[in-house]
Amino acid sequence: MKRFPMLPPLMIALLAAAAPVSAAETAPAHYQGDAAKGKPIASTVCGACHGPDGNSVVPVNPKLAGQNADYLFKQMSNFKGGGTDGKPLRTNAIMNGMIAAYSKDQMRDFAAYFSSQTQNGGVDKDRDSVAMGQKLYRAGDMSRGLPACAGCHGPTGAGIPAEFPRVGGQWPDYLEAQLKAFRAAGADPKAPNGRDNDPNKMMRMIAVKMTDPEIKAVANYISGLH
Repeated sequence: MKRFPMLPPLMIALLAAAAPVSAAETAPAHYQGDAAKGKPIASTVCGACHGPDGNSVVPVNPKLAGQNADYLFKQMSNFKGGGTDGKPLRTNAIMNGMIAAYSKDQMRDFAAYFSSQTQNGGVDKDRDSVAMGQKLYRAGDMSRGLPACAGCHGPTGAGIPAEFPRVGGQWPDYLEAQLKAFRAAGADPKAPNGRDNDPNKMMRMIAVKMTDPEIKAVANYISGLH
């Protein structure tokens, strides 16, 4: 009977490790969404609050135009569910109900549509606080463990696709409200008005160290970035 040589243990381990990589390389990428398919609903149903092209005219409603598609999809998914108890990871009385009826593919389509739109630039509305906001955004405050916002969101607030959202040009009222919501959850995980869907508690750990004037200053500065 013909005998086959035994493979060294190291070679066996390397071959085993290579198998998952090959499978991952051949696995199909997730559906990226179709802006044309998303437009009919996104520009009307979603557009009622966020504007037909994603540029909301109400400061408490965020601008979605030009936002990173993966980030938009994540937020919609969090509004829809994802919690260990079956509840949404992000709570909002309006959005939880609005997004409930749509599938993942539809949410990808909505995200693709809004991401493809051009955001109307904002203007910082409180110039007295710009210097403080600029300093915190660009350099942070290492004495209190506050990192620079630009480290994740970029010098112009454009963000990093699939990692960190675009914040530049956003309504300052909305930015301020979200920072305070992260701060509330950072101080008390059970805070009714808290927001805790940030990965690794990143935003909660930052916002909890910020004062009201600092939050307002940063929000105003960010809104003027382009």
